Amino acid sequence: MTTLPAFTTLLVAHQAGVWTVTINRPEARNAMSMAMVQELRAVLAHAEAQPASRALVLRGAGGHFCAGGDIKDMATARQRAAAAGPGQDPMADTNAAFGELCVAYAGTGLATVAVVEGTVMGGGFGLACVADVCLAGASAAFRLPETSLGLVPAQIGPFLVERLGYSEAKRLAVTGGRLTAREALALRLVHEVHDDAAALEAALARVLGDILQCAPQAVAATKALIAQARHQPPAALVQQAAAVFSRAMQGDEGAEGTLAFVQKRKPRWVP
Repeated sequence: MTTLPAFTTLLVAHQAGVWTVTINRPEARNAMSMAMVQELRAVLAHAEAQPASRALVLRGAGGHFCAGGDIKDMATARQRAAAAGPGQDPMADTNAAFGELCVAYAGTGLATVAVVEGTVMGGGFGLACVADVCLAGASAAFRLPETSLGLVPAQIGPFLVERLGYSEAKRLAVTGGRLTAREALALRLVHEVHDDAAALEAALARVLGDILQCAPQAVAATKALIAQARHQPPAALVQQAAAVFSRAMQGDEGAEGTLAFVQKRKPRWVP
């Protein structure tokens, strides 16, 4: 396994194929700086490069998940934009970097789990939307404040529509939306809500246990196929889905999974 670089905004732990990435700027309620964007991209790329990686857990330190974009970084980008020459747009570049982060986490073949507590705003809201599974503590408070600040939830918008549907995404965007954990559960922004820390940790352990029982290549292929199914009618995917199934059935994981079923034992997945 290659060595991880030193991170200034994240705490990273790895055990049995599971990467736990903790956003670690508690003094700023884990607001997202450009350094954090770069480090979140780097840790995902590192995890994806390790053959034994199975899942990535994203959570926040100090009782909060993420308070959205760092205002100081935004101010710096605004100053650079004011001084930029023709054809240059540092503000757009900064915003696009966050969008690429969301795209990377949405598109990874690893299973992703977000554990959200406390403040979940702006970019943090977006990261919660792209996770495969989102578990919330009762303290989680979701806010989409951009329009109330004269801004636009530009990179988050597509993922809001994907997670919540057009109607709810539009409602939240035009009202500077606020959601409690229970309201987020009702909209299926989150998949579970737990009232205390012990119950939240138990839920995370259960979800990870379920993920680890599934074949890693099958999980990645399934995620990719489901992603395509968002934009195409079922009839358009019949042949492609059949080819994906055939590769899985004839591959090592298919052979091991079906043999384990016949032998009434747990399958042994290998990288």
